[in-house]
Amino acid sequence: MTWNLVSQIAIGSGLVIVSVLLSALIFMALEITVARAHRWLIRRPHLPKLIFVLLAAVIAALGMITVSVWVWALAFLWLDIFATLEESLYFALVCFTTLGFGDVILPQDWRILSGMTAANGFLNIGMMSAIVIETLRLVRKNQLDS
Repeated sequence: MTWNLVSQIAIGSGLVIVSVLLSALIFMALEITVARAHRWLIRRPHLPKLIFVLLAAVIAALGMITVSVWVWALAFLWLDIFATLEESLYFALVCFTTLGFGDVILPQDWRILSGMTAANGFLNIGMMSAIVIETLRLVRKNQLDS
């Protein structure tokens, strides 16, 4: 029983790290895009460009969620926890967003992973919210400073 608990925590921690690293790559792509568009973004008119930045940041955030959910779903499938990809994706998404319907649950031997999935969701959603707000704030500040 103790070995199973340790292995679940190790697997879950590894999946959280992979999820955060992949999210960081998506954030890096957003950062590079905004940096390359800097001169264009600070020229008038500002509002349409802020809308563009908002859309880009939200798409990046959606990408972070999508990639993370797929990481968890593929892990559930690889561990033979669920029989189908659809069931793995559904469970990962419901846990990741902390919706937790309870209509699909992990077997008792793997249930610690559901909490780890939710913790990863909390972490990523907080990180994504900060990225969206900070990206908009920085672009708007640069617009006002120019």
